[in-house]
Amino acid sequence: MAALTKENVIKALRHVDDPDIKKDLVTLNMIQDIEIEGNKLAFTVMLTTPACPLKEVIKNDCLKAIEEHVGADIEVSINMSSHVTSTRDNAPLLPQVKNIIAIASGKGGVGKSTVTANLAVALARSGAKVGLIDADIYGPSIPTMFNCEHEQPNIRKEGERNLIIPIEQYGVKLISIGFLTPAENAVVWRGPMASSALKQFIGDTDWGELDYLLIDLPPGTGDIHLTLVQTVPVTGVVLVTTPQKVALADAQKGLIMFMQPQINVPILGIVENMAYFTPEELPDNKYYIFGKDGGKKLAEKHNVPYLGQIPLVQSIREAGDIGYPAVMQDSVTADAFKTLAQQTAQQVAIRNAQLAETKRVELKV
Repeated sequence: MAALTKENVIKALRHVDDPDIKKDLVTLNMIQDIEIEGNKLAFTVMLTTPACPLKEVIKNDCLKAIEEHVGADIEVSINMSSHVTSTRDNAPLLPQVKNIIAIASGKGGVGKSTVTANLAVALARSGAKVGLIDADIYGPSIPTMFNCEHEQPNIRKEGERNLIIPIEQYGVKLISIGFLTPAENAVVWRGPMASSALKQFIGDTDWGELDYLLIDLPPGTGDIHLTLVQTVPVTGVVLVTTPQKVALADAQKGLIMFMQPQINVPILGIVENMAYFTPEELPDNKYYIFGKDGGKKLAEKHNVPYLGQIPLVQSIREAGDIGYPAVMQDSVTADAFKTLAQQTAQQVAIRNAQLAETKRVELKV
């Protein structure tokens, strides 16, 4: 066996690949702070996200590599930490935000805001810094889902600018038109006014450092979507659909919009919401009310990642109504949203490793 030296440890860990990026941990600069004292070895593995679903796999692969290439009698201590990756270097807008993720749906009523709220909280609970813009100007749901409908953000002066300080709830920074208008009032605005509000939420809000900024888009493919891709380079899109044909037809339009050459925003994956109904008293039963595997088939058709299924259960609706997201409860649905967060973070890391920064769209529409 090789001597226990820093060089030999690095050589051994070159045999351990990141399962997603398909490169070894040393090349990816994921091995840090190697310390050796006698036959004791300690080092840090810097993962690409705190929500990494393969944390234990990578750790066990490191232990195996040290045992095989350095020695079996070494006392190894591995600290699993994380540094979220980004392609957004020197960004003029939101320079401290590493990843901007749009959550979209072709059709209304598919549970996009519910998925967004739970995804945001799940990422925050994993240890990531998360912000959420409710870009559905005409039908803002996020204040209700986070139980802060009656909150109002403060304003901070910075030179000549007034910066909005986002509301913070459950570890997520939030901004929504719902915080700025009375809850019972309708927002009756033309498209340019709604687009202007989104630009303010992006550029005139004090977001600080964030690993992920989620944008909950309105249904369809309209002004808000174009304003977003023209204002900031979007890291990627998560598309939410239900399994039935009418929802899939609209979801496909949303997918194709982002895949158009002049927009070209990477698709992080498709989430199939309300995939099946499970009654509380029969937790092992699945009833495919809206059809089966529609989202999965759509992902396969367009060769994009399939991020998983969220069941249709009463507790998710109740959690949204009382403003306490389902992912914060101890249940099967909480596990489904945690898995979704892991899969989404994983796809962001793969996208950042394999693709260049998304370009801000120059569209004359």
